[in-house]
Formats: sequence, structure tokens, C-alpha cells
Amino acid sequence: MELRLPLVLDGSTGTQLQKRGFAGDCTAEEWCIAHPEAVEDFQGNYISCGSNILYTPTFGANASTLENHKVFGKVRDFNLKLAAISKNIAKGKAYVAGDISPCGRFLYPMGDATFEDLYDIYHEQASALEESGVDLFVIETMVSLADARAAILAVKDVSKKPVFVTFSCDETGRTMMGTDVVAALVICQSMGIDAFGLNCSTGPDAMIQQLKRLSQHAEIPLIAKPNAGLPEVVDGKTVYNCPPEEFVKYTLEMGELGVGIFGGCCGTTEEHIKALADKVKEVKYIAPTHKDRDVIVCANSKKMFSLPKNITVSEFLPCDENLQDKLEAEDDENKLIGIVIDTNADVQGFADCELSVSCPLCIKSNHIDALEKALRVFQGRAMYEGPLSDGELLPLCEKYGLIL
Repeated sequence: MELRLPLVLDGSTGTQLQKRGFAGDCTAEEWCIAHPEAVEDFQGNYISCGSNILYTPTFGANASTLENHKVFGKVRDFNLKLAAISKNIAKGKAYVAGDISPCGRFLYPMGDATFEDLYDIYHEQASALEESGVDLFVIETMVSLADARAAILAVKDVSKKPVFVTFSCDETGRTMMGTDVVAALVICQSMGIDAFGLNCSTGPDAMIQQLKRLSQHAEIPLIAKPNAGLPEVVDGKTVYNCPPEEFVKYTLEMGELGVGIFGGCCGTTEEHIKALADKVKEVKYIAPTHKDRDVIVCANSKKMFSLPKNITVSEFLPCDENLQDKLEAEDDENKLIGIVIDTNADVQGFADCELSVSCPLCIKSNHIDALEKALRVFQGRAMYEGPLSDGELLPLCEKYGLIL
């Protein structure tokens, strides 16, 4: 599937549901299934106003989120029904993107989930969306690398269709979990996604500042799906202060920064999408050309390091009971930390303290299975040293962004 840029996404789903009677007394997914005509109405309006891609109303249709609302065993059923609603209204007039959002669970020490728990949650939803026949996938409103990486791996394990990823951040460029979105870009694009960007949190005026930062490292198209400004509570209701003409003020400049995919998030309406689609016709999209093939991203501070080709590791640490203390004591950002991982016990020991890695990481391993397991749990981007051949390692480079 080839997507010709620039493209226009849809606008807010939540705002439109509330306008049509959704009061939050059940999950949005249940309400949409009970009122398909409401979804078809606003999604049809978005197409009429210029949207090229509709998001399925499956934002919270994963097992963790549904079970938190006492809905059990409905992931496949809900995703198939919700995707069918969007497909029915699109009918060749727009692409349909299978929408996946954070599941609400967190890795230790913030929560009790393992990385494989997250992967399984996303894999179940992605499998259902693939079965539904969506045209592409969008992993949106991400705030942690663990969720984003688990969702990317899950989608890519069930589909060969395009994958978009968008994070939500504040005006400093960091998510609520502390991840710098530029670091997230480098990691996610090294895993083979097709576009990366930002959604929610801010209006276009604040978002463009972070897009400028992303443009310095992007080698894939960027996405901009801002809110209609910042929310305010007026007479007990949430309203957004950015009218359509103000909303599109930065669209042309965004195109010059490498943004090829535009849309609207919270508070945006058909009028915002119409104004955006009209403005996008003037966009002179400039594809990103930056290459970050050798940029390492550490785990806990989410900092990035461009390493010289001749860098060496002075010492490789074993995954023993002293690993945590040694990692916490290491703060030399110019030093490459080496860790030996050859067994399942090594992987578990590394998983227990990988968030303590604050410097560039090099993994040494003699066993491809142990290396892959370590790469799954590491929420950064690592380098490899060892006897394994390039032929064995290439799939891991493509899947996890491993640097040889």
C-alpha cells in the first residue's frame, strides 16, 4: 500500500461523540456499537470535509482498558464491529486506520506489568484489527516507550501494512512518563515504522516547536494532529479556544519541516478539518532526509548519543546481583556500558534493572535467542558486540533498531 503525501487525517472522535449524546455512563466503544449511525455521521462529515484517513473508534478497545470497565472477553468482537462502522462509511473514499492507544498498564517499578504483558494486550487488538481489514494502523497518544515498542512489535507480527505512531507531550517535548519525543522518534523509526509524530496535549502553536526538534532527526514523514488549542471549562463544559482559521496558521510551515500527514485531535470539528484540507492543498511537503543510523538511546533518561565508529567498551558487566548498583553508579555519558547476556537468567536480571541504564549500552551475547529477549525488554536502542554473524543479526537490526 502506497500512501501519497500530503494526507489529511480526521478530527476528534471524543468531541463528536459527546455532541451526539455520549455521557460516559458506559465505555465509548460500547456506545459506538450501540449507535453506529452517530459514528457514520461525523466520520462521513470528515470525509466530505477532506479527510483521507479515518481512525476506527477503537481507542480503548484493548483487554486492559475494557476489563477496567468490567467488560470481559470482547476485544475481538468490539474491534471487528467498530472497524466495520468506519469501513462502511469510508467505502473507498478514505483509508481506514486501525486505532490503538495506551492500555493503561505500566512496567515495574511504576506498575506490575512485564513487557510481554503489554505485547500480549496489543497483539490481541492488532490481530482483530488486521482481521477486520483495516488499511493501516495508527498507534496514538503514546506516553511511554514501553507501550509504543510493544504495540509496534505486535502490529508488525500480525500485519505488513503501514504503521503510524504518535506521542503526546507537553510544551517541553516530554511525555507524562518523562520520555523526550525526539528520543522516541529515533527508537521508533529504527523499528521500521512508516511515520511518526505528535497528537493531543497542545494546540498547533506549541506543537510546531516540537516538530522543529523532530525534523532534525526524522528520516520518515512526520505527523501533526494537535488539539484545537488548550481546553477551558466554561459553564461546566470543556471548550477549546482555537478556531479553524487559527488552527491552520502553521500548516505550511509544518510541511516544510517534513510533516506530510495532518489532522486534528481534541476539540477539532468538521470545520477545522475543512480548513485544514484546504490549506494542505498549498503545502509544499519536504520529505525528511536526516539519517540517525548510529544514534543510541539510553533507557532511563531517554538521552541520545551519536557514537564514533571506533568506540570500544572497556568492561562488560555480568548480569549478577551487583548489576543494579553498578548501573546506578555509572554516569559517564561518554562511556559505553557493556553487559553480557547469554542466558534466560541474564535476561531476567537485565530486565529487573534496565531502567537504570543512563549511558549508551552495548550488549555482548553469544546466543541469538538471549540477545533478542534482551532487546525486547530494553526500552532504548542498543549496540551489539560479539561473534554472531551479520546474517543472524540483520533481522534484529530491522526489528529492534540494533546497531552493529
